[in-house]
Amino acid sequence: MATIDLDTLRARIRSMDFEPGTPEQVALWREDFSESRANLAIEDMPLDAEDDAMFAMMLDEGVSPAMMVTLIHGLYQPGANQLAA
Repeated sequence: MATIDLDTLRARIRSMDFEPGTPEQVALWREDFSESRANLAIEDMPLDAEDDAMFAMMLDEGVSPAMMVTLIHGLYQPGANQLAA
C-alpha cells in the first residue's frame, strides 16, 4: 500500500461537508475496529502501523466506517497503487 500523508488526509476530511459521528457512535466504531483488527491478526493479515494510524485519525475526526470506505477508495488511482492528487 502506498504511503499516506495523514496530515493531508486530515485536512481533506476537515474540508468536507459531512456530519461527524457522535462520541457514542465513535466509541462503538472503535470497539468494532478493535474486533476487526483482532480477526485480521488471527487470519494472519494484521494491519500495519500506518493503516492503524489512518483508521485512528479518521475515527478521531468522526468519520463513519461507511464513509471511510469511500475515502479510502478515492485515495488511489485505479491500477496504479498511487495516491490520487
